Amino acid sequence: MDADAASQKTIRTALLSSLIGTTIEWYDFFLYSTAASLVFNQAFFPNKSALVGTLLAFATFAVGFVVRPIGGFVFGHIGDRIGRKKTLALTMFLMGGATALMGVLPTAAQIGVLAPILLLILRIGQGFALGGEWAGAILLAVEHSPAKRRGLFGSVPQIGLALGLSLGTGVFALLQVALSSEAFLAYGWRIAFLLSVILVIFGMVVRLKAAETPAFEKLKEQDQRSAIPLRDVFRPPILRATVLGMLSRWGEGAAFNAWAVFAISYATATLHLGKVPVLVAVTAAALLMAALLPVSGLLVDRFGAKTVYASGLAAYGLAVFPAFAVFSTRNITAFAITLLVVFGVIYAVFYGAQGTLYASLFPTRVRYTGLSTVYQLSGVYASGLTPLILTALIAAGHGKPWLACGYLVSTAAVSLIATRFLEPGDFDDDAVVAKEPA
Repeated sequence: MDADAASQKTIRTALLSSLIGTTIEWYDFFLYSTAASLVFNQAFFPNKSALVGTLLAFATFAVGFVVRPIGGFVFGHIGDRIGRKKTLALTMFLMGGATALMGVLPTAAQIGVLAPILLLILRIGQGFALGGEWAGAILLAVEHSPAKRRGLFGSVPQIGLALGLSLGTGVFALLQVALSSEAFLAYGWRIAFLLSVILVIFGMVVRLKAAETPAFEKLKEQDQRSAIPLRDVFRPPILRATVLGMLSRWGEGAAFNAWAVFAISYATATLHLGKVPVLVAVTAAALLMAALLPVSGLLVDRFGAKTVYASGLAAYGLAVFPAFAVFSTRNITAFAITLLVVFGVIYAVFYGAQGTLYASLFPTRVRYTGLSTVYQLSGVYASGLTPLILTALIAAGHGKPWLACGYLVSTAAVSLIATRFLEPGDFDDDAVVAKEPA
């Protein structure tokens, strides 16, 4: 094999590893969100009202996001000091273990109050592992990318979120069709969690075949690694990029959890739409998003990550009130079509640009920690609290969604303003990433 062919094979392996790894990790993580909407309020909080049980299930869902920054700091340090590849293998192993244990966890009816406590501990394990996954997967792709294809390469790991979500909701929908309601609540939901064991074994094999990124190898050879990356991302001049990056992510995190997490609970519990059709609608929207994310990456290579990201945020903000107005018709067809637009199309535009944009904000020596900090620390308020906030605002609005819509629009506005002041490429040091075109 000649050098060029070997190089192409290395790049393909890195991309495949990034995509498969993120798909499995997101499948594991979002199994919980789907189960929180459909199962966990009954299995682990059975003595509460429907509203309180759902809020408690979403509260443990939010805990995963609270722990993610800690995982991001820890794995970011490891990734910037030891390497991207080894860190990603470790995060997958931890995530798969926590998810598989959820699949065999006794319910409250079996062991009482210990059940939700153990569920919480495992959710903490999931959040900790995922805290180091996203940034590493982005870097594995982008730091292997050709200069003119960084937007496309940066969009590939993002496809893992869409595939992981669609796989999770699709498996739950299939199980509910195949099993009675009693059987699904008794044991059927566990099958989805135990499938993670098979997926993780496959993912580990692929991930261990990937090569370390050229950017990190160069950094290591020159002995220019940061001694304490976390300290550096919170010091000038990098601090500006860190703060603006976290604010720019608020709209993206809120959008995802509104359309992919909260919408399931809202449609089934408030609008009384069928669980299976709702899950199928979310799955279809996620698959459409997966197909369109590379298109977003190509747009990034043409127009720049900042422009594409901001355009998607603006479209999201404009679509919130019309989307919930359509949801309120309680028509499953209208619900599904709207979800295809707001989640499958609009969300794909800015999510596909996000990884490339954020990678451009940090130098190689702190890039893993920088990306993890921006994505995971902002995830506490941008993602983890969103289902709780929306549920509470709709309750405060006596079942009407307009207060919740106002909140979502405000997240888009804040993120647009922050994105306006981002300066991609400020710390470009050979390793990444596409600057905005002149």
